[in-house]
Amino acid sequence: MKIIDLRSDTVTMPTPEMREAMFKAKVGDDVYGEDPTINELEKKAAQIMGKEAALFVISGTMGNQIAVKTHTNPGDEIILEENSHILIYEVGGIAAISGVQPRPLKGERGVLNVEDIKKAIRPDDIHQPSTTLICLENTHNRAGGTVIPLQTMKEIKALAKEHGIPVHLDGARVFNAAVALGVDVSEIARYADSVMFCLSKGLCAPVGSVLVGDQEFIGRARKYRKMFGGGIRQGGILAAAGLIALERMTKRLEEDHANARFLAENLAEIPGITVDLETVQTNIVFHDIEKTGLNGYEYTQKLKEFGIMINPAPKTLRMVTHWGITREDICYTLEVIEKIVKGG
Repeated sequence: MKIIDLRSDTVTMPTPEMREAMFKAKVGDDVYGEDPTINELEKKAAQIMGKEAALFVISGTMGNQIAVKTHTNPGDEIILEENSHILIYEVGGIAAISGVQPRPLKGERGVLNVEDIKKAIRPDDIHQPSTTLICLENTHNRAGGTVIPLQTMKEIKALAKEHGIPVHLDGARVFNAAVALGVDVSEIARYADSVMFCLSKGLCAPVGSVLVGDQEFIGRARKYRKMFGGGIRQGGILAAAGLIALERMTKRLEEDHANARFLAENLAEIPGITVDLETVQTNIVFHDIEKTGLNGYEYTQKLKEFGIMINPAPKTLRMVTHWGITREDICYTLEVIEKIVKGG
């Protein structure tokens, strides 16, 4: 039985081209700055994002945590959306590693309101922490892969600049955002002082993310990467796959978006299943099964019996399309779900 793994776009496998490139990669000691393939990846990533410099890191979480550490000092406060990845899924890293406290704000489908940010910026008061960073997430995972409009990012960046506060973008899936907006990814990155993006989410690289910013920021970030245990030696073997991710895999994401839309629209037609189609903007689909009377954990187990994998949850479940998931896989998944809902 073929396994249709819709748990996340992190499950993508390296392509044959990546495996060959990894085998042939030129390598050196990256801590000495001597790995030619990592150097090439960092140069290309900076160019694509329209930034001065880049840093190859092992994971998106590492990239985000290095960014927070580099931008802030212990005792500071950072503004972020209440369901952001940095706050929910990074094991309390901003507190444990950087010693900063979060100021979570409620977003509209993951998008922060500029006026809410303005009100949340702390005044210069001896009793209060200093607001030293605004974190955005584009696309927003828990909101369903939603995209921040460029105008909103522009307004947030202008507000931040007015107050002397940097903006960090958790752009784990920023290439998906660029495809959805129909713009070059640098148009998104221009409204952030630093951007982290993943090579292993949807772009098929087996390992790795990249943090970009200006030269001074990346210089300090590189030292924190070493502190965090992220100094790698012959890492060009991994960077070789990352180069192909940037050069090839970013150009096929529209297919994933189309499959997600097809999945969402047809799920919404199944009696008892609810889908907020306005959130289906990229490659993530949430569907609510409460009205079917099914238990989410039992539902997940039944799907698994048919070779379909999703992460368990009580009633609202996520599916993520990616390379390797075909339109035929989506059609089969819909048939199975309809059968389960009908009691089959």
